[in-house]
Amino acid sequence: MNDKYPRVSLVDVMDAPANPEALMQRARSLAGRSLAWIAAELDQPVPDDLRRHKGWAGQLLERALGASGGSRAEPDFPHLGIELKSIPVGTDGRPRESTWVCVAPLDGSLAPCWQDSWVRRKLASVLWLPVLASAGQPPGERRVGTALLWSPSAEEDRLLERDYEELAELICTGALNRLDAHQGEALQLRPKAANSRELVWMLDEQAQWVEVNPRGFYLRRTFTEQLLSDRLLLPST
Repeated sequence: MNDKYPRVSLVDVMDAPANPEALMQRARSLAGRSLAWIAAELDQPVPDDLRRHKGWAGQLLERALGASGGSRAEPDFPHLGIELKSIPVGTDGRPRESTWVCVAPLDGSLAPCWQDSWVRRKLASVLWLPVLASAGQPPGERRVGTALLWSPSAEEDRLLERDYEELAELICTGALNRLDAHQGEALQLRPKAANSRELVWMLDEQAQWVEVNPRGFYLRRTFTEQLLSDRLLLPST
């Protein structure tokens, strides 16, 4: 264990943090800690790899920080209105993949306007917690980086609004051939399913019900890279 980091017992902080300051203090106390150390504090097993445990790191950090939102349609810290996003980053501090936001409903229930969207509510206030890892590094050896509490700037909000409303229009008009990851500068649509056999119903451009793979909203890696670079003084993109 590295003694330059303050001692913290995660057993004592399982309750939800009382305010954003308490949440940030808790998140900062994890900086430099390995996921194996955090798992040991919480008496949790560490998988050998993440192929069958893709969400393990995020779930471990949710528990360590006292998140209570779970899989419900609300932020991870409902009483604070704050969403938690753990984000894998390389040794250069740059994100290694796009970031999941939420499901994109294809059944006609998607809000067409950014202001009314669940995506906007999810991204209104986000606690970013980088997880530093080199290629092929075992999950337990990965370490938590510097926490960042973020809300979109006016420019970022405009960019997200433009992308969202363009993507929402594609969904609402049934433009199946354009529901892919190529659309959007900051926000994109990507398949979201355990396998290609998972299907949902959607109205196509001829107003016919068809079966398609589920989609989800993701933040592009280039967007989160710039976000972290601007606020955590990482190497510029």
